[in-house]
Amino acid sequence: LEDLQDAFHFSFNVHYLPGEHRTNDPQYAQQLQALEAKLQILDRQRREVLAQMQQLLGRSETLRDFLQQELGAWQERQQQACLGAPVDPRLHLLETWFTELGQGLFQLLQLLRALGDLRQKVTYERDPLKAETPLLERRLLELLTYLLQRAFVVEQQPSMPNPCKRPLVLRTASKFSARARLLVRLHDRNHRMEAKIHIDRSGPLGFRKFNILTSSSKTLLAGDSPQDGLVCDFQYLTLKEQKDSRSGKGSKGASEGPLVVTEELHLITFTLAYAYCGLKLELEVPGPCPCALSFLLPPVPAPSWSQCTSPPPAPVHVPVPPRPRSPHLLQQLQFFSAPPPAPWPRLAEVLSWQFESVAERGLSREHLLMLAEKLFGKA
Repeated sequence: LEDLQDAFHFSFNVHYLPGEHRTNDPQYAQQLQALEAKLQILDRQRREVLAQMQQLLGRSETLRDFLQQELGAWQERQQQACLGAPVDPRLHLLETWFTELGQGLFQLLQLLRALGDLRQKVTYERDPLKAETPLLERRLLELLTYLLQRAFVVEQQPSMPNPCKRPLVLRTASKFSARARLLVRLHDRNHRMEAKIHIDRSGPLGFRKFNILTSSSKTLLAGDSPQDGLVCDFQYLTLKEQKDSRSGKGSKGASEGPLVVTEELHLITFTLAYAYCGLKLELEVPGPCPCALSFLLPPVPAPSWSQCTSPPPAPVHVPVPPRPRSPHLLQQLQFFSAPPPAPWPRLAEVLSWQFESVAERGLSREHLLMLAEKLFGKA
């Protein structure tokens, strides 16, 4: 396309010399017809390139939807692993697919910008680049933004070390760790990608307020090999309760008084300042998106070690059938504070997972039948 445009531009500058004295020149008329033919070929080629890009974007959207389904399946496996299920939550395949799609989309973005440069050099009436390029770029940027937002995931949920290594159950003033990963392994090495961890970023949720101590900001680094990916390890973090500002001078703050052993739901989020090929975004996980809490269980700060026996009395969140997605984060948290009833087969499965995670074997059918009779009586 660029070669066609250069040839047309050269011929136009050489042969197109408007003026009344050349109107009746047969040779000049032939030159104009040749120019018109070259312009038609150029126009047809531009439309063909745009049609191919439209087709590629359509295929990319289909692949994006497929990857979203696969990501949802991984998030469900990760949730089950947090409940003790013997599943494999590794991300190698997903990371490869996300990276390949992201690389293809960024290449399309570079091509679109090259088309914009061509249009700056040569344009004409009903130029398809003038009308369609901005629409294609807007569609492509929306696709890239969606992909990158979904590609930023919590690979390792917040968890404390032994003897209470159970994800999503945290004890105040005790160290815990977490790991975030960007599945699209593309980044600008001249740009420092800073990742941050927050607790209750969206505002108070009706429970106590906490601060995250130690380093809550890390630089997302690429490993020594491409297989290592773009990961950010948050280690040796601690939660400290905020003092009540309304307490008088000299009085004890909220964190100095007696702590009641309670179960509270708090939302830990991760943000990342991303930049690549001129695209700058702030990525967030799980963030305020409607589906966030349907697959990432919020951590439960446990203020006493009495909640970390073996096995710890962690809240058993039983996966339930899909529910209508709420646009409000508070309503999503209420889903966990007052979950809908779960059928016995699902609850039995989770109880078996919990037992297996501690005793290295699950509950047999006879064990589950005995528990069912204890809970519901004999049929």
